[in-house]
Amino acid sequence: MMRAKSAIPVVVVLLLATAAGQQHHRDPLNDLEIDKLRDAAQLPEIRLKLYVDFARARLDNMEKVRADTKAENREKQTRDALQDFLDVYDELDDNVNTFADRRDDLRKALKPVIEADTEFGAKLRAFRASLANTPKEAESYAFLLGSALDTVDAAAKDHRDLLAEQEEAFKNRKKQGHKDNSQRPE
Repeated sequence: MMRAKSAIPVVVVLLLATAAGQQHHRDPLNDLEIDKLRDAAQLPEIRLKLYVDFARARLDNMEKVRADTKAENREKQTRDALQDFLDVYDELDDNVNTFADRRDDLRKALKPVIEADTEFGAKLRAFRASLANTPKEAESYAFLLGSALDTVDAAAKDHRDLLAEQEEAFKNRKKQGHKDNSQRPE
């Protein structure tokens, strides 16, 4: 019985440490952005466009911080902006997958997403290229930047494939609908 009593404080300390660690992660979206997403919860075209806009704003912020050579904690601010972009982009991709799993028609909604994929990949590659002359700085961003590029590249392929699948499926449904209509007795 004595052993159980001494284990309780250890468990409490571990739970508190876990909770403190979880509080450290911040949400990359602000309250206004969250409200906008909530309002567009069932509307893929609007919701995905919002995520594209939010991700673009994070990349623009990263470029702005990088351009300000006098900014305090420039490296940390750049890293935070890049992480925020990655978090928002992951949410964008998760939403695409959720709508696709629900079998929503995403043909129109995916077009701006695919355009943004190309834009985001180009901006990330330009950022990586800008680090070519500063190996120490390049090393400090290597993992996060590599993760962002891998994520965007993989998602871009998935988004293009999904669009092609949906266009084919809807084309087949349309053909099937015409066949069904032509075989009906008048």
